Amino acid sequence: MKLGFEHSYATLPARFYARVEPAKVTDPQVVIFNRALAAELRLDPDMDARQAAAVFSGNELAEDSMPIAMAYAGHQFGSFVPQLGDGRAILLGEIRDRQGVLRDVQLKGSGRTPFSRGGDGRAAIGPMLREYLISEAMHALGIPTTRSLAVVTTGEQVYRTEILPGAILTRVAASHIRVGTFQYFAARGDQEALQELLNYVIARHYPDAKNADVPALAVLKAITARQAALIADWMRVGFIHGVMNTDNMALSGETIDYGPCAFMDRYDPSTVFSSIDLGGRYSYTNQPGIAQWNLARLAETLLPLIDSDEKKSIELATEAIEGFVAQFETAFLAHMRRKIGLASAEEGDADLISLLLAAMQKAQTDFTLTFSKLSRVADNPSDDATVHELFNTPADIDGWLKAWRARLVLDPQTPAERAETMRLANPEYLPRNHRVEAALQAATAGDMQPFNDLLGILQRPYERQPDAAEYTQPPPSSDQKYKTFCGT
Repeated sequence: MKLGFEHSYATLPARFYARVEPAKVTDPQVVIFNRALAAELRLDPDMDARQAAAVFSGNELAEDSMPIAMAYAGHQFGSFVPQLGDGRAILLGEIRDRQGVLRDVQLKGSGRTPFSRGGDGRAAIGPMLREYLISEAMHALGIPTTRSLAVVTTGEQVYRTEILPGAILTRVAASHIRVGTFQYFAARGDQEALQELLNYVIARHYPDAKNADVPALAVLKAITARQAALIADWMRVGFIHGVMNTDNMALSGETIDYGPCAFMDRYDPSTVFSSIDLGGRYSYTNQPGIAQWNLARLAETLLPLIDSDEKKSIELATEAIEGFVAQFETAFLAHMRRKIGLASAEEGDADLISLLLAAMQKAQTDFTLTFSKLSRVADNPSDDATVHELFNTPADIDGWLKAWRARLVLDPQTPAERAETMRLANPEYLPRNHRVEAALQAATAGDMQPFNDLLGILQRPYERQPDAAEYTQPPPSSDQKYKTFCGT
């Protein structure tokens, strides 16, 4: 059996990866298979269940697969680790999708590799289904992300804080090259490998940089622009990644690694969900700054490739990285304008948005519900009671509502156009943390129905689904101390 794999990354020198095969598992069973994504990848969406279980567990390798584990390093919570790598993930190969784009197909939880560092290389069903659910929800929201093709149970158990059913995720990505991939070779002083990696990144992701005066600088600027746009996308829906280490920043501009991530309920910029982020390094409000910090670490690895004069190289790289702030602020402001129904730009818009967020923080209103309700009352002041109920008193928001409506008068949209603008900017349904946990608990116990129900709703996040009203609601107050865990 062949799946149409290509192996451009495996043509790079041997020190870029380790050749390794997935460990066989006892009794693989498909628990979910993404038929729509399979069709995008020109795979059979109706693949026989037994064959799918064999292929996506790693028990049966396609004839054209060439499995490897990729090498990389990374800063983890600010501390540099010179060797990380795929400790429980194996890249089967790359598939060219229907648009001609090359996409990695990787097994996650498929056994030990030379980069496992004492780990068992396995994964539990909960974290693998969590990544499937949230990555597919992010895709439906229109946010660049890795995708999930399948989750297969292994028939074996994994040992974490408790004994859990084992599982393997098949992840699809534009590539798995990270900031940490460049750091791996920079830490070894391997400039030849850095140049080869840069050439590969240019060919795969940034072909326009090939003809630039300084290709390395052009790539750095392009990556910076994509990351600014990505983080603004996260912030517009209240997404908190939770572990923005440099090995979790994909140079393609996709969101990668859904370990301790979560979506903010009550608006508080300092929100942290990750159980290991004790200092709030990766809080909601810190995400833009951390992204820029990560980009600076990337820039350090590229300095020898930017210019032979170190001083000039640093100046050029610094200028590129400093551009992140304006790019992020521009993208975020554009998103927030749409969220409050604006298609035009006026000088005071940033202040208007800041005042709304301050009122939301003071009243601890739900981030998603606030914008959803505003979309219902933009041109209907008589319905303001639906917004008032989120705040402690009407006075907490009435002044802002008056200023907002005065600003809407200056906007060229008709009420119908504004309603559509706000509908497409403000999701009704997100992977609410309490809903995700309930679905994963049921799935771990063998009941996939709650998971499938939630997934179906999240695949249409901007549509008002009459039978899904309960999924728009925030968690009960008892769940406000919610914590997420890495799952490794």
